Amino acid sequence: MSDTLHKYLALDHATRVQAVRLTDTWRTGLAHQDHPPVLQRLMGELSAAAVLLAGNIKFNGSVVLQLQGNGPVRLIVVECTTDLGLRATAHVREDAGIPDDGTLQTLLNADGQGRFMVMLDPERRETGAPAYQGIVPLEGETVADALEHYMRNSEQLDTRMWLAADERHCAGFLLQRLPEAGGRAAESAEEPSWDRFVALAETLQTAELLDEDTDTLIHRLFWQDELRMFEPQAVRWHCPCSRDRVANMLRTLGRAEIDSILSEQEQVRIACNFCGKPYVFDAVDCAMLFTDGPQPPQEPGTLH
Repeated sequence: MSDTLHKYLALDHATRVQAVRLTDTWRTGLAHQDHPPVLQRLMGELSAAAVLLAGNIKFNGSVVLQLQGNGPVRLIVVECTTDLGLRATAHVREDAGIPDDGTLQTLLNADGQGRFMVMLDPERRETGAPAYQGIVPLEGETVADALEHYMRNSEQLDTRMWLAADERHCAGFLLQRLPEAGGRAAESAEEPSWDRFVALAETLQTAELLDEDTDTLIHRLFWQDELRMFEPQAVRWHCPCSRDRVANMLRTLGRAEIDSILSEQEQVRIACNFCGKPYVFDAVDCAMLFTDGPQPPQEPGTLH
């Protein structure tokens, strides 16, 4: 099953296993974002990681992962809600060239000042209360390296990730060592699952993550192990931009400003600054913005 987060637990309760592979969701996300392949890969890997992490938070809200630096790529940011609504974007510095062989470090951390941020943002926060935010130096050669470094140093959780992305799919595989619960792991007569599962997952290849469905992948890795399987969770692309919100923003500019734009361009064209989806308002649409009559067609959501 594609576009689904799968979650498992080793029988000794020592290891959490998760896998995700996105197709339609990822292609929808790229539909209005024209990035070179190397940047698509970094953004896709961060997207898969966000889904894996969002599947474990215990509150209604979202996980935000952000890579920021002074290289050719200024920012990559991904948000995934607890109901697995995903959105992602990247911003390149003006006139910056993106080499085909660019890496996480050369594209974002050329001066060594890059940062990796994780934010947990509850849907209902007390007024004035900040979201939880952790920031660490951008270390490692890959997105998976950066995340493992963060989890190890900020969350004190042994976490391993394998991530992959191209223009067709983005995918991720996670192993996380869980604290002993009631001595269950310590009392097991068998070798604890963590070291064995890590050794098995180390055999994963990028092509397998991208091309194999999750059921096949799990069976190949753990055919000798029994796993407790949880209900799969569907993932979807969700950028809450809308024509309605764009219309409200245009109204705030005032009629004179809108008329000035129309005199130069004949249409007002605006793209969502997160997902890149374009919105076009012609002269009739703009006139309707400032009347009390019927408004332009609306779509649900808001623009961010």
